[in-house]
This record gives sequence, C-alpha cells and structure tokens, in this order.
Amino acid sequence: MTTNNPQKNSDDFNKNADSAQDHTAPILNPEPALAAAAQAEQDKTQTTNESSDAPPKIKVSNVKEASEFGKVAVIYGGNSNERSVSLDSGAAVLQALQNQGVDATHFDPKHQDITELRQYDRVFNVLHGRGGEDGLLQGVLQWFNIPQTGSGILASALGMDKVRTKQLWQGCGLSTAPFSILTAETDWQQVVNMLGLPLIIKPVHEGSSIGMTKVNNLDELPAAYATAVQCGDVVMAERWITGREFTIVIIDDEAYPVIRLEPADITNFYDFEAKYNRNDTSYYIPCGLSISDEKHLQDLSLSAFRAVGATGWGRIDAMQDEAGNFWLLEINTVPGMTSHSLVPMAAKAHGMDFESLCWHILAQTV
Repeated sequence: MTTNNPQKNSDDFNKNADSAQDHTAPILNPEPALAAAAQAEQDKTQTTNESSDAPPKIKVSNVKEASEFGKVAVIYGGNSNERSVSLDSGAAVLQALQNQGVDATHFDPKHQDITELRQYDRVFNVLHGRGGEDGLLQGVLQWFNIPQTGSGILASALGMDKVRTKQLWQGCGLSTAPFSILTAETDWQQVVNMLGLPLIIKPVHEGSSIGMTKVNNLDELPAAYATAVQCGDVVMAERWITGREFTIVIIDDEAYPVIRLEPADITNFYDFEAKYNRNDTSYYIPCGLSISDEKHLQDLSLSAFRAVGATGWGRIDAMQDEAGNFWLLEINTVPGMTSHSLVPMAAKAHGMDFESLCWHILAQTV
C-alpha cells in the first residue's frame, strides 16, 4: 500500500490533540508505521496495567490445534454487487487458514448448492453484500445448525439496512447523520431545505459505497437518485458531514485503534475506487485524535455495535465535523479482508498479523 496526499487542513482539527499526536503524518510505508503503532499499543498496556482503565489485551484463542476446527467452508463470491471484493477477501482468508493447517475449502454459493454446506463443521463467512451479509446466509446456517463467524440473523439484517440501523441508533440516543428516504416523487427542494447541501445519496441495501453519489447542488439530485435506485428500490439522502472520516474495527467486543481515512481528493468521499482500487488514499494510525476523543469514539462505536446486536467482529464508520462532534454513518458486519482493507490494518496496529486475525475470528465459532 502506498499513499501520498499530505495531511491538509488538519490544523483546525488537531487543536485538542495531545502533543505526541500533533504531527501525525500519512502512512507512506505501512510496515514500519504499523509496527510502531503495535509497539505503542503494547507500551500503553504495560504502563497502565495497574489501572482499571487499561485497554484489554488480545484474547488468547481457545483453539490450539487446527484439527479442532474440523472441516471449514470459507464462503465467498456469491451473486451480489460486491462479488469481486468478496473473491479477493475470501481468497486471502482461505490462504491464511490453510497456511496454518486448517482443513479449509472455498465454497461459492453462485456455483454450489447451499445444501452442500451440511458436510462442513463450521463456516467462515466472507460473503459481502446481499445474500451473505443481510441475514439470509445466517438463517440457512442456523437452520443447518452450523457454527458461523460474525453476527446472527437479526444484526446482519439490520446492519445491511442503513435506514433501520440509523433509526435504531436515533432511538438509542446515538448521534447519526440526519437523513431522508427518497422516491421518484420526492420534492428535491424539500430535501435540500431539510438536509442542506452537499448531500450523499445512497442505496439503502448496498455496501462498499456502491451506487453512492455526492450531490453539490439541487440539479444533481435526480441523476444521483437514478444511479442509486439501480442498486435497489430504497434510496436515502444523508447530510454531508464536512470533516474527518474514521473507521473503528471491533473484535470480541473491543474497539481496536481508530483509523482515519483521507481520499486523495479530500472534497470527495471514500468511494469504491478509493477503498479497493486506488493507492493514493491516506490512512492515519494513530488517527490524530486526542486520547480522550479516541476513547470517546471507540465507546460510541461499541454502543452502536451492541445496539444492532452485532457480535464477533465488524466495523463502524463515523465522521467528525468541524465543531468536533462525532456522527455515526453505518455498520459493516462482514468487513473486507483485502490488501486495502481496514480490519487487517487495525488488527496489525493492535499487534495481530493477518493469519492470527483469521484464526482468531474462526475460533469464535468453537
């Protein structure tokens, strides 16, 4: 991963940051930066291990031998719009498990009968998008009584529905960006009056930023809606939050070090190209927040994760506006595991390499 895009306009945001983090720079060579972050995390744990506020250590896996997993299906591919990402994620997970002696096999529901899963002892789900992330696969596996990674039926279905997730968070008193559901009959001017400009237009049931468009003026709204509705019949408009974007990885009910994301074009958003294909997105670890603000964002994300009923592992995306307020965007219950993905990045900053991460997640099913 290579990055450029020096940190711009960061002075206003970092006024409250601790002096040790005031000059956070983008990761130009990720390996030394991640190693330093992992060492800093270990040092922080060692120096505060007598305090009740000390961060928990990585949980030791209860599985010591690969044979304890039995026969494992790594499910990836599928039929969703995120198939290409799933193929990359799943191949990486499969290789990591096989490297550690796990009897793991690729299972692609696009080409295989789902009932064939009955021959497996457990499932590592890397099936992004509809069919794998929305409760459908979770229901099949529960019916078959096959242990699986990640969240169950309810949390998966909720997490895949951006509107219901946000409604739930609002009901729990958790801050999330204001939004409105759109239809072909929507009064566009009324939407702008309510949410302002710019706006982000999103399909409600897609991931990986598929079908999303940033709208800067009223005239762009109909075309943005037309793009989003091609990905599903439910579309939403969300207030554009001007500020910094963060992602918070959660594993075993613990929030890992926060990552700040900065696309090469800071006026745009972290879209599909920036997530998976471009090499000019900047990732900041440490994220540039003060210790107290990072802890607050981690706690907010944990509350959001728990509110949905998510378990095992996942990711929360959030923004910080120019006034310093945090806004939840969405939850991802089957996050990417590609070379550009954020879960492996956060895990490595926490002291866990990719193979150990895959073992750890699979061990949650035992």
